[in-house]
Amino acid sequence: MRDVRSWKYALVLGLAALVVGCSSKDTKELPPAELPKFTAEVQLKEEWSRSVGVGQGKTYNMLQPAVDGDTIFAADVEGKIVALDRYTGKVRWSKNLKRPISGAVGAGYGQVLVGTLQGEVISLDSASGEEQWRTRVTSEVLAAPATNGDVVVVQTQDDRLIALEAASGNHRWIYESTPAVLTLRGTSTPIVTNQLAIAGLSSGKVIALDTRRGLPIWEQRVAIPTGRSELERVVDIDGNLLLSGGTLYVSAYQGRVEALDLESGRPLWQREASSYGGVAQGYGSVYVSLASGTVEAIDERSSSALWSNDALARRQLSTPAVFSSYVAVGDKEGYLHLLSQVDGRFVGRIHVDRHGLRARPLVVGDWLYAYGNGGELVALTIR
Repeated sequence: MRDVRSWKYALVLGLAALVVGCSSKDTKELPPAELPKFTAEVQLKEEWSRSVGVGQGKTYNMLQPAVDGDTIFAADVEGKIVALDRYTGKVRWSKNLKRPISGAVGAGYGQVLVGTLQGEVISLDSASGEEQWRTRVTSEVLAAPATNGDVVVVQTQDDRLIALEAASGNHRWIYESTPAVLTLRGTSTPIVTNQLAIAGLSSGKVIALDTRRGLPIWEQRVAIPTGRSELERVVDIDGNLLLSGGTLYVSAYQGRVEALDLESGRPLWQREASSYGGVAQGYGSVYVSLASGTVEAIDERSSSALWSNDALARRQLSTPAVFSSYVAVGDKEGYLHLLSQVDGRFVGRIHVDRHGLRARPLVVGDWLYAYGNGGELVALTIR
């Protein structure tokens, strides 16, 4: 059964990219839009770059790096994990787990956490890279584990949420959920606060659980399956959730972008959208990369579109990130684009990795870290 589901994941991934270009059986897939020309207003400076093994691999992994303090952690699909000084790129330690990593990287409270295709969660000491514990869960782990220092929460391919004791890896609780028949390949990374574990499910729902016992506190539907075919009914929440203050932001494929009240799950606003990534937020706006390749800015007060840039159509964009006064987004050819937060115009561009740029750009202060599909990790600043 697992092999069948894995095949379905790959199927939907491939077909999702064609939806915007195929209006009928006779319509051929349209190629990615050509890169638009513009006069650069911002220069991106490469501070350092390092190769992290083979990178993301060929199965659409989303191995997002993580920063904890002045260290950045990154992993490749074959099991290599590196810890680097985030300002210089100097290697602090490197470890080969000899396991196919598919969920990476979670970091914090002295731990580095990854999940594997073999259904394991592995914790390493963030200072030395020494293994602390290794625990088997119910199925593949396709997103980074998350921790609050007391509990580690992981979402598995079969839509279960599993809580492990942060100190030992022992099981604390498990929340059962029925996955959709057909989904995108991947899951969102849970958010863990002191009291709540929050995750997006393949059914189009967001669930908040008590971190101590795993009891549901609230759930909210972000997308409702419609259509006659299973493909048309895919409403997976695949992109990372975003928590800002007391507001939770979430987007769903063939669903909506929504802002929810963290404590109650009550919708604050919503807007129809289809996205397989998450959202970015800043300066009173929410930014989302739509499945079509359009980047859109949404006013948090009115939920209306402030601007829309469709010049990157069919370029399979990453989740956007707010970087200084700009919106940064990667594409399938490995370009990182900077757009103005004011009107969405292009202001800068740099090529990162010829194999593509799938993972969301990671922004920490005045630094941006881009991790290419081929394993190139680049630190950038604005000149």
